[in-house]
Amino acid sequence: MQRTILVTGGAGFIGSHLVRLLVNKYPDYRIINLDKLTYAGNLTNLKDVESRPNYEFVKADIVDAAAILQLFKDKGIDGVIHLAAESHVDRSITNPTEFVFTNVIGTVNLLNAARACWNDAFSGKRFYHVSTDEVYGALAPTDSMFTESTRYDPHSPYSASKASSDHFVRAYFDTFGLPTVISNCSNNYGAYQFPEKLIPLFINNIRNNKPLPVYGRGENVRDWLWVEDHARAIDLIFHKGKNGDTYNIGGHNEWKNIDLIRLMCRIMDAKLGRPAGMSEGLITYVKDRAGHDLRYAIDSSKLQRDLGWTPSLQFEEGIEKTIDWYLANPDWLEQVTSGAYQQYYEQQYKGR
Repeated sequence: MQRTILVTGGAGFIGSHLVRLLVNKYPDYRIINLDKLTYAGNLTNLKDVESRPNYEFVKADIVDAAAILQLFKDKGIDGVIHLAAESHVDRSITNPTEFVFTNVIGTVNLLNAARACWNDAFSGKRFYHVSTDEVYGALAPTDSMFTESTRYDPHSPYSASKASSDHFVRAYFDTFGLPTVISNCSNNYGAYQFPEKLIPLFINNIRNNKPLPVYGRGENVRDWLWVEDHARAIDLIFHKGKNGDTYNIGGHNEWKNIDLIRLMCRIMDAKLGRPAGMSEGLITYVKDRAGHDLRYAIDSSKLQRDLGWTPSLQFEEGIEKTIDWYLANPDWLEQVTSGAYQQYYEQQYKGR
């Protein structure tokens, strides 16, 4: 194989799309998918590539420094694309410490393993850290979008842990010369997303006539990026980005939560043959999340200018494709919501 690329968190939502892209696009690369298989990791997402000769799955926890170092030694890894992270804000409010261990300590363990095994022979090596727009804090309705030079101002334990990991990655570039690159992305949507996130949760709830819980008045604004466009951007940055640089990845699709939800309701009513407006009756306003940022918006002009990336889908087209996928895959949704997918893989990898 020409290269051996380690993708951490490759059984998750964004990670599985990236792994699929790399396995299919680079048959001369060995793609190693490392995942702890927490609730958010689902190898069913990769059924279509799991038997490919250039794909390998390794069950491990990035918090286990010894296991990570041994993996680097055993596999001859020369590239890392690091996506493994605890990422749900509500869970970070309930248990901040878990986010510190995975997102901060886990990242440092990977950096240390790369530094030890690459041993200052950095030619042809790259450590790519995938981060989030939430490290920048919140924007007012009239503020300009986040750029790569926006000051960090995290407001949740999740975003604070990601900001810390970003700082460690930059420190290893500045201090040790480790060839690193970082990207910060906006909210992703698409197939295979765990249904605790807004879009798949509400698709599933509408499908089952369950309430649609909206924080506050639904005025929070997010920039939405189709996950396959994100995977293409990661591929491009990994191969063409400049060491030490940061690239913002955004969809240029700002939507208030309530407007997005109403759009989903209209599309779902049409696809399910329901009377217009029926699903909007499921909307229920609930107490706002603690520290809930008002608005995120990513300026990805640097990525477009320097590397030629552009999003391929407008949001209305992307959200319809996404709804179609979930409606066509009710078994996937039911296995995930019931936990059946975890039981299967727990048995398969028991004792490993």
